[in-house]
Amino acid sequence: MLKDIQVSGKKDTRSGFGDGIYEAGKTNPNVIALTADLAGSMKLNAFIKDFPERFIECGIAEANMIGIAAGLTIGGKIPYTTTFANFSTGRVYDQIRQSVAYSGKNVKICASHAGLTLGEDGATHQILEDIGMMKMLPGMTVIVPCDYNQTKAATIAIAEHVGPVYLRFGRPVWPIFTDPAEKFEIGKAQYFSHGNDVSIFACGHMVWKAIEAGIILEEKGLSVEVINIHTIKPLDEAAVLASLRKTKAAVTVEEHNIIGGLGDSIARVAATHAPTPIEYVGTRDTFGESGKPLDLLKKYGLDTDDIVAAAEKVIKRK
Repeated sequence: MLKDIQVSGKKDTRSGFGDGIYEAGKTNPNVIALTADLAGSMKLNAFIKDFPERFIECGIAEANMIGIAAGLTIGGKIPYTTTFANFSTGRVYDQIRQSVAYSGKNVKICASHAGLTLGEDGATHQILEDIGMMKMLPGMTVIVPCDYNQTKAATIAIAEHVGPVYLRFGRPVWPIFTDPAEKFEIGKAQYFSHGNDVSIFACGHMVWKAIEAGIILEEKGLSVEVINIHTIKPLDEAAVLASLRKTKAAVTVEEHNIIGGLGDSIARVAATHAPTPIEYVGTRDTFGESGKPLDLLKKYGLDTDDIVAAAEKVIKRK
């Protein structure tokens, strides 16, 4: 039962990244950290202290940072570029496309402060298009972990993955509910419950919201399947199809525009292999605004109650 999931504390997922890159750096001397004047925000202090020779401060020059990272891979290094998600993608899309994706370089693009939960910095920083932008690049792996533990594990795992990766995480303190000992498997969906009435596919911060919604739905007597799609690409199509064929109704939940994000990835699989009614929970062709993270989720239709309503609606569409 979803209500049995234990919360061990609260911590920001960007701290999971900081602790993860430190661990990766301890075991792999080829791991290099680069930042665009945001070492503190990206929680790189421990890495910088112990591995100063493997840290490059690029200044506020994100395009240059991507170029440096691409070059480092030629010598066998594993560069992790770090800045806010908006600057990690929107500001440098050309450099990522040409120098990283097209060239197949082993660069790890690590992006914090993604989505509405960035909060008070407002619409100019709250990128809601990045998952779509990055998943469309051929050969790019796209990962959106759900809590501190999973972000740390994903950060460690991508050092062993050969090829470009986009790793998306966030700023706010958030519940920790995954097992710290669980190994992160790229491209493998994670089940939090098994059910027969509706599938809820979520990523990132919204996995916890999906669990909250699932608890409410279970209390109403519904059988709910909550699945964490932490890897948007490559998508675990086998898990998605198995769930869709069983429940015959789905909700997708993401802190991202519903155009081009997780929801569209699930819908493509459904349309191709198992036509299924789907309701989307996400932002709807809009920019964000300045505000407190939870208030913004509520205003833009990404709160727990919105997921509950979407699930009840899609069940009626069977």
